[in-house]
Formats: sequence, C-alpha cells, structure tokens
Amino acid sequence: MLDSGPDAVMTAPAGRAEPRNASVQYPGGIRARWRWTGSGRAAEVFALSEVGGVLTDHGPIVSAAPDALCRAELRVDTPAGGWSARFASTIFDDPVAVFWDTSALLVVGYGFHTYGLGARTGELAWSHRSATPLVAVIGSSRLAHVIVQAEIETFAIEPDGTVAWRVAHSDVVAAAELLGGRLVLRSFGGELTALDAATGRKAT
Repeated sequence: MLDSGPDAVMTAPAGRAEPRNASVQYPGGIRARWRWTGSGRAAEVFALSEVGGVLTDHGPIVSAAPDALCRAELRVDTPAGGWSARFASTIFDDPVAVFWDTSALLVVGYGFHTYGLGARTGELAWSHRSATPLVAVIGSSRLAHVIVQAEIETFAIEPDGTVAWRVAHSDVVAAAELLGGRLVLRSFGGELTALDAATGRKAT
C-alpha cells in the first residue's frame, strides 16, 4: 500500500523473504526511499542505511524489542537536508506515506500505527494506533484532517494528532478511495459505502 503519485517506483527482488524497496517523489523537492522486510530481518534492512541527517527509530513505540518484528526504514531528502526514520510492525505490511502539504507533514502508515512526521525535519508530531491493520492513509489540501482507514474503523486525524471523528464498520474494509469529497469504501464482501470526507457522516 505504498503511496503514491506518478513518480512512485517499487521493486521486489526475487523471493518473498528478500527486503523490498520503493521510492516516491513528492512536491517541493521531497524524495522518499523505503526499504522493508519481514520479521527478524532488521539487519538486512538497516545494512544499507544512508548516512547524513538525523536518524530516529520509532520501533519502540510498537515494541520494546522492535528488531524481532517486521521493520521498515524511510530515507527522506529535502532541499533543507536529509533525515531517516525506522518503523516496526507486528504484521508483514507494505508501508504507506502521504505528503500532507498544508500541514507540512509526511504521514506514515505501517501495520497498526500511523505517524505524523515533519516533512522537512522528520520530527515526530504524533502517533496513533488502530485496533486493526491499516488499509489506507488519505490526505487532501481540501480537508482539515488526514483520513486513516483501518479494517473496521475510519479515523480523521487533525494536524496536532487529535481524532476529529471516528466511524466504526460492521464489515471489514478492503479498499478506500477519495472521490469528489466522498470517501468510498469497499468491504471484503464487495459492498460499497460512501462517507462525507469532511464529517464522516454517511453520504447519499
């Protein structure tokens, strides 16, 4: 579920167990590069860590022993310099990152957790844990919040990390997309539901 945009490139070396790589170019000269893999293989991800700038490990937010879990590393280069961040997940997952330009945040989703990071500094503004795995993270300059879609819940998170609204679902959400101001959800069973992306109320 790695985001996004026309310049996103993902490569997967042969064999599912090998670390995966991806790169994304965002507006404003911000370039992100990812490397991630399954549980217990942190050394393989971090062996190719790039030098320069601040490196912050957010793995302890998830576990006291994060290297036993699935691991991901993000390297971001900006006109102001570079920074790196590491993440952990209790499930194998592809990381997702959305550049929320109006709030100058890079919002990262991995496993059950979402992180709001300063896009130019990497500084952690907030983190949020969902009860179920994440499906999508969606941002728009027309919204006052970023939308975090988990399997059975939708959250709207404001720039300071406050949850603006939350909607629970009776069926597992398999996909989410923002269309014309509506958040369109597709359940595991194929049912479509539309929510007003600004309020979370059911759209007609």
